[in-house]
Amino acid sequence: MAKKLLEMRSITKEFPGVKALDNVNLTVYEGEIHALVGENGAGKSTLMNVLSGVYPYGSYTGDIYFDGQECRHTSISDSERLGIVIIHQELALIPYLSIGENMFLGNEQHVRGKINWNLTFKKAEEYMRLVGLDEDPRMLVKDLSVAKQQLLEVAKALAKNVRLLILDEPTSSLNDEDSKKILDLLLQLRKERGISSIIISHKLNEISYVADRITVLRDGSTIETLDNRTDEVSEERIIRGMVGREMTERYPARSDTIRPEVGFEVQNWTVYHELYPERKVVDNVSLKVHKGEVVGVYGLIGSGRTELAMSIFGRAYGRNISGTLLKDGQPLELSSIPEAIAARIAYVTEDRKVSGLVLMNSITHNITLSRMELVAKKGRIDKDLERHEAESFRKRLDIRTPSVEQKVENLSGGNQQKVLLGKWIFSQPDVLMLDEPTRGVDVGAKYEIYQIINSLAEEGKSIILISSELPEILGMCDRIYVMNRGRIIAELPNDKVTQEDIMNRIMQDSKGEIGA
Repeated sequence: MAKKLLEMRSITKEFPGVKALDNVNLTVYEGEIHALVGENGAGKSTLMNVLSGVYPYGSYTGDIYFDGQECRHTSISDSERLGIVIIHQELALIPYLSIGENMFLGNEQHVRGKINWNLTFKKAEEYMRLVGLDEDPRMLVKDLSVAKQQLLEVAKALAKNVRLLILDEPTSSLNDEDSKKILDLLLQLRKERGISSIIISHKLNEISYVADRITVLRDGSTIETLDNRTDEVSEERIIRGMVGREMTERYPARSDTIRPEVGFEVQNWTVYHELYPERKVVDNVSLKVHKGEVVGVYGLIGSGRTELAMSIFGRAYGRNISGTLLKDGQPLELSSIPEAIAARIAYVTEDRKVSGLVLMNSITHNITLSRMELVAKKGRIDKDLERHEAESFRKRLDIRTPSVEQKVENLSGGNQQKVLLGKWIFSQPDVLMLDEPTRGVDVGAKYEIYQIINSLAEEGKSIILISSELPEILGMCDRIYVMNRGRIIAELPNDKVTQEDIMNRIMQDSKGEIGA
């Protein structure tokens, strides 16, 4: 039997008013890929932050043993010296430094106190080759794709002589092809270098593909550990452990809410890149959404989905924008985000932490931020009214928190996403564009967000749902627009289309690009 590499015994961690971890146990063996799953707020990231020293010894109770030795980490440096390296969901890279500089930041290659740049870039190339990253180590990180930045983080870990690699949602921003490269790399590192891994992911198909064993957390407690090698571990079995109940349907049923009136229409919309004005990122796109309709926009990364939505939303992205917007049949001229909000158009960004929420502020402040005049009297914020509105949205969206004065940064990902939805529903939109509304959200919270989307459709809202998950598009949308290379290449009714149909259309269109 393989040797135990890591043991976490009876780990308990409390924050003010919240017990995040309650007597949690976790064991990882040498050469094992171990998955950690659970709903948002189950305690997965908190447990890994305890292990890696983000939460130092003394801020929690319980014991940690690594390679048979007790650990009392006071910082990340302590855990990294043992070979425990964590890669967070928000990558810890500095965009305007080179690949080599990022790789050895805090671990500089020096001779007598002076950085040896030749050695830095030479060693960077060695570690880059191990992860299949074929780039110039002098290239700035900002010029790498998100998938390649994820590979760089793994290379950084190898440069620290990693023995246990922790990855928190490593594929949440990646397409299927790039996600598989990351997973195959973990399998390769286990086989060739004996590196153990702990992977946190909401993508259960990836868990089934890569994990040897799966530990399920729920409400801060260990529910069970499943052996993926010997047991028959279905996605339904994992979900039951995560949410504590059977979920026979991933997508809630919705009655026919589509009305005959077209609520929103885009005609011949063209957008050029903000930094490279000769590059067209949205090319003559036309689409329409009826009131009460959920219309999907699907495309691979780089297809122009987000650029389309942001440029519509008060020209928040792009330059040399042309085309026509119609709301209720009337032309719209939107030159700024405030004008878009005033026209009852809202955009829920795909990046809630960077451009969607003010993490250091309260739930109350975040929800009312989109239209503060609605909670103001004579130009001054009415604190009681603001709190009342926030409380009503907390109940309506089931935001799980002891108080609406809680800072958003202390909420789970699923609850943060509900706050972001609440912020834009509070703005009283008629047209709502949702860009990856369930990214990084567990299966239970996803279902709740889908219910919110359905309720908005029943109110007669015109909804555009942008997603990189085909099952989500097919499960939630009435019609689907397929984008590739900035263009709409197909408009499909949901009842007569499959995932294979959509991907085949994209592949055929891409072949035309290669042959052009």
